[in-house]
Amino acid sequence: MKSDIHPDYHEINVIMTDGTTYKTRSCMGKPGDTLRLDIDPKSHPAWTGVQRVMDTGGQIAKFNKKFAGIGARKA
Repeated sequence: MKSDIHPDYHEINVIMTDGTTYKTRSCMGKPGDTLRLDIDPKSHPAWTGVQRVMDTGGQIAKFNKKFAGIGARKA
């Protein structure tokens, strides 16, 4: 292996979405830095199996209004 080409591998702190913390080793930042997670296995639907519909800016309502007549049969 070539020398001096590998990044520094050190210990960092990780803070989960529920506030729990743990230490792990990473190449991110400097030794002792903190990584705050926005999404983790405790909160993401892929791991929890619970789906949530997040209507940001009324996108679902706008979609339903735009396509309300599609599929409806006219007598």
